[in-house]
Amino acid sequence: MDEISSMIIPWQDIAPDTLENLISEFVLREGTDYGEVEISHQEKVDQIKVLLKNGEAMVVFSELHETVDIQTKARFNPNLTNHNYD
Repeated sequence: MDEISSMIIPWQDIAPDTLENLISEFVLREGTDYGEVEISHQEKVDQIKVLLKNGEAMVVFSELHETVDIQTKARFNPNLTNHNYD
């Protein structure tokens, strides 16, 4: 049985506009912020950029689902993805 895995895509290899759109879409998908202080969409995008630059988050391509996502280093499992499309 072939093992389907995920692959880390270096964020530096992604065109700036594409990376911006990917991060923006990720922020929108993550849902509403219910914290005490409202954080703007752009601030959230900027926070994700910092996580990527610091190596705390990564851009991941799922071979199984043929999707790209952003995952924290702690949550990344090369044989699994965050999405369940079953």
